[in-house]
Amino acid sequence: MAEIRPHEDDAFHKPLSGGGEDRSSGGGTLEARVSRSFSGEGLQEGLRLFRLKRWERALQELLALKAGNLSAEENTERAYFLGLCYTKLERYDDALLYLEQVVTASEDPLRVYQCRMTLAYIYVITKRAKLAEFELNRLMAGGFESVQIFTTLAYAAWSQKHYDQAVEYYEKALEIDSNNTTAMNGLGYILADTGKDVLRGLRFCRKAVDRKPQNAAYLDSLGWAHFKSGDVTEARIWLRRALDLAPKQREIQNHMRIVVGGDL
Repeated sequence: MAEIRPHEDDAFHKPLSGGGEDRSSGGGTLEARVSRSFSGEGLQEGLRLFRLKRWERALQELLALKAGNLSAEENTERAYFLGLCYTKLERYDDALLYLEQVVTASEDPLRVYQCRMTLAYIYVITKRAKLAEFELNRLMAGGFESVQIFTTLAYAAWSQKHYDQAVEYYEKALEIDSNNTTAMNGLGYILADTGKDVLRGLRFCRKAVDRKPQNAAYLDSLGWAHFKSGDVTEARIWLRRALDLAPKQREIQNHMRIVVGGDL
């Protein structure tokens, strides 16, 4: 799994990665959030910079705003985008501070959903899977169900070696969206890697690659699934493609070393 394969920015590896198709993390993706129209020029400029993916500049603009000059709704929106900026800059402790403020203060169910999904994303990639599960279970208790929730739960389960539960969550995600490549990839990888059903896993990995042939994590999964099926020649072909796209990805490097039986 070499990315976050529960969210790619799709920010999670095998079990998260891939593409993040239904995300908000942001997961659509973090930058895909829908912002409202606000009166404050500073806030508008911060949101404009965020949409341009100029995370550091957006952060500076938003931090410069004085809370007393903004309405309660604008302060909540400012906190939300500060949280996203910090997430993009991988300053996760700062991101948690602002995103938790939004969860507490916002009366907008969609915004709360987006924040909890981003919190879960942060907890997963910082190896706090149980906290990720807490955020996602809160969402489901509130009536939310989505592909993203199930793929993230699957990744959290996978990271704790709860493989049967991870498979169940990925299958639920595919029941909602049978074409979701994050779920295809995660499910295929687990089935092949654990030996639960190598051939079925290989089919899912191939479907993910067919849909996104330039995704290094998916190529890695397919190569590893071929290796697990006993086809070393095919494994080398797909892992080489993955390594060409992501030469610094350690999991792909490790898989290739195992397959070739030594140094790359």
